[in-house]
Amino acid sequence: MTTTGVAVVTGAGSGVGRSIAQALLTAGWQVALAGRREEALRETAAAVPGESALVIPADVSEPESVSELFEAVQDRWGRIDLLVNNAGVFGPGGAIDEISLADWRQIVDINLTGAFLCAQQAVRMMKAQSPGGGRIINNGSISAHTPRPDSVGYTATKHAVTGLTKSIALDGRRFGIACGQIDIGNAATDMTQAISQGARQADGSLAPEPTFDARHVADAVLYMASLPLDANVLFMTITATQMPYVGRG
Repeated sequence: MTTTGVAVVTGAGSGVGRSIAQALLTAGWQVALAGRREEALRETAAAVPGESALVIPADVSEPESVSELFEAVQDRWGRIDLLVNNAGVFGPGGAIDEISLADWRQIVDINLTGAFLCAQQAVRMMKAQSPGGGRIINNGSISAHTPRPDSVGYTATKHAVTGLTKSIALDGRRFGIACGQIDIGNAATDMTQAISQGARQADGSLAPEPTFDARHVADAVLYMASLPLDANVLFMTITATQMPYVGRG
């Protein structure tokens, strides 16, 4: 790895976020672990010996909580070099006529508004610090390209994250701010546990789908983060080799 620094990882208490945070810590980064469950965040930090982790309970859907997160990072390290926008929820499944407005808003608030709020704070810090610049990596999904049945909320927000990634990448150019996105298909986490047992397919049938070790996602993010700021992985897709993604539907 050619680059280390100060990183913020949201959703760091479990799943892909935990794997990414631990990989960054192991590689020598100073990492702020953000998420709603303090105990889970401390478990993430405890797996990697040292004093490089900062546990910050935060709700990415709440502007004040996000502001406090980045203020804590500023107070501890004085800068930010990497934001991994990982926090997200699948939310209740259902077609557009079956999802309540409250459920829709919850998915949007976490998956999209949360990513916006965190990126907003990170970009402000990256512009103001010296030396300036930094990198943002958004956790998209293969659902940013092709939906699963009954996933209107998740799919819509992940498509929107792609637009957020492109806009940040464009607007950040003149400030030395790079932005990329990793689109993941069936990493083995608590969120995808049911998929390995049986996932609804486009024809209405249920079929188990293969998964892969979430550590490979962490390795991919490490590569993206290791690049100098004059190079950027705008989009990377990583999936279980045998999953029904290409040709889905």
